[in-house]
Amino acid sequence: MRKKRTPMSKINDVLRLKFEAKLSHRDIALCLKIGPATVSEILTRFKNAKLSWPLPDDLSEAVLEQRLFPGKGSSATKEVPDFALMHKELKRKGMTKILLWQEYQAKYLEKAYAYTQFCEYYLRWKKKLKRSMRQHHIAGDKLFIDYCGPTVPIVNPDTGECRNAQIFVATLGASNYTFIEASASQKQEDWLMAHVSAFEFFGGVPNLLVPDNLRSAVTKADRYEPTLNENYLKLARHYNTAIMPARPYKPKDKAKAENAVLIVERWILMRIRHQVFHTLASLNHELKYLLKDLNQRKFRQLPGNRESLFEQLDRPALKPLPQYPYEYVDHHHAKVGIDYHVLYKKHAYSVPHIYSGERVDTQATVRMIRIYFKGQCIAQHPRSHKEGGFTTIAEHMPLSHQKQQWSPQHLLSWGKSIGCGTRSVVEHQLNSKTHPEQAYRACLGLLSLARKYTEARLEQACQSALLLERPDRFTVKNLLENKRENVALEQNKEPNEPINHKNIRGSKYYN
Repeated sequence: MRKKRTPMSKINDVLRLKFEAKLSHRDIALCLKIGPATVSEILTRFKNAKLSWPLPDDLSEAVLEQRLFPGKGSSATKEVPDFALMHKELKRKGMTKILLWQEYQAKYLEKAYAYTQFCEYYLRWKKKLKRSMRQHHIAGDKLFIDYCGPTVPIVNPDTGECRNAQIFVATLGASNYTFIEASASQKQEDWLMAHVSAFEFFGGVPNLLVPDNLRSAVTKADRYEPTLNENYLKLARHYNTAIMPARPYKPKDKAKAENAVLIVERWILMRIRHQVFHTLASLNHELKYLLKDLNQRKFRQLPGNRESLFEQLDRPALKPLPQYPYEYVDHHHAKVGIDYHVLYKKHAYSVPHIYSGERVDTQATVRMIRIYFKGQCIAQHPRSHKEGGFTTIAEHMPLSHQKQQWSPQHLLSWGKSIGCGTRSVVEHQLNSKTHPEQAYRACLGLLSLARKYTEARLEQACQSALLLERPDRFTVKNLLENKRENVALEQNKEPNEPINHKNIRGSKYYN
């Protein structure tokens, strides 16, 4: 069986992590899910090819592959044994290493290691099993990341509504210098932007990020090959760092984070347990003050504190920040409404009117929102966080709308041309919102029903909705779809003749 060659994309990642991130062979192997021997082979080939980093701009991937793998000599590389399977097989009674080596040699022939190397590599692999020891952390190497278990309530002073803020914790391995920040949730945007704040706080970027296996970091948790979140990978590439998640159910992999979380819970969260916060900003302001006290608290058994140790060890070893901070992009699918607006986070943004009814993609950052149709950007607007608002560019309107833009008077006039009942429903929709503009889409949706069901049926349905005391678009549409627009009208008609019945007392009874 011929050994599959490492893809060029991973080879480029090996070179980047070695020469820019300055990682060891083993750390590179862990990050890229390849063997340390493969990393060593790639770097040896790079050296023998007499190449330099960074690679020349005019060096194509095909030429690089030819320089690294000239001729057919690359097929003579050795095949690494499956040591995990070998370790399992050796537990069988009567099993020997020489037998396993003979089976291995018969399978791979000239690609097999000699017996001495076979045993030596197995012993090296075995030494890594079930070993618990005090980890030695290199300055600027790893940033351990996690969330606190306890949350902090944020109380709305107007409504009394309470939402729980999540406490993000990041600590450097060598100095234990710690950063914390409160965020609204553990969702992807909050998770990534907390990293951006942490890098700004540290003033640099570590070689490795060691997060837990939460959904925002790891799409599919696995002890050996976890699938990382794509946006998390984009952040790592932007800051020229690597991600190495802790193994599931292995707290020793992130002992630094576990310890930092425990300290934050005891020395910070417990100190604010009686305080009431109304905004995230006020909470983060208090956390910033308490964090400074935590980082400047003297060690009990070592000289100095976290801050002084950070200045001595981690700060000089951190990689510099990029020119621009990472900006989170939220991808969203939407359909353009009949009013040529796209709704994103309860705010409507206009697109050219020719795209009404089309499916589009939106990409939203903190500052901008861009709208794409089949890969082409058709509109972009400054991001607005005003719920129920509209952002409209006049050029996106049809010429007729540019001359007479939508207004309550225009919508009422259109409704009156259909009938008094329709006008009343439109007026109710406009009055039901704090700002009339918030009801424009509902009114347009109501009036557009005349195209499908005729104006006469729409007027009857609006009158029935008024009699039912439910003058909204959903009720009107439901009456039309079920052909019941006349039911309420018929029920409201007075009977032609008085009803005579022995159980009816009559008006004289009350005299």
